[in-house]
Amino acid sequence: MAERRIDSRVLSDPWCLIAVGFGSGLAPKAPGTFGTLAAIPVYLAFSYLPPAFYTAGVLLFFALGVPACGCCGRILGKTDHSAIVWDEVVGFLVTMWGVAASWQSLLLGFVLFRFFDIVKPWPIRVIDRRTRGGWGVMLDDVVAGAFSALILHLLVVSRTI
Repeated sequence: MAERRIDSRVLSDPWCLIAVGFGSGLAPKAPGTFGTLAAIPVYLAFSYLPPAFYTAGVLLFFALGVPACGCCGRILGKTDHSAIVWDEVVGFLVTMWGVAASWQSLLLGFVLFRFFDIVKPWPIRVIDRRTRGGWGVMLDDVVAGAFSALILHLLVVSRTI
């Protein structure tokens, strides 16, 4: 199904505004990458929080993302429209959970998350194909973030970065 063009009516919907990452998903090329880039300042703000509050923030963002992405997908006529990038924001926050902010960790976390989000190895691909609606949009990116976090933590612990 062709992707519906984004218009001002979509941006006036609060759920769609969240789902498109407050506009970061409207980039004409590589909107997922721009959505992930938009997550960096969010991560930097969250990085000052104690782990329990960071986790609560990510869970809140996930809880907002499920209905936002589902609703916006229905409005746009495509469940996982390329402009929907809230899942990238949450996935990147999962990637960076418990990692000290540095340009090296940000760069590696960004590359790892984009790799897993784009390539979608098993089981991410299965989740992407079999889970519907807002849950499906969000869940595959959370799992991509978890894979990325695992590798990032292994590299940080081994002091590779």
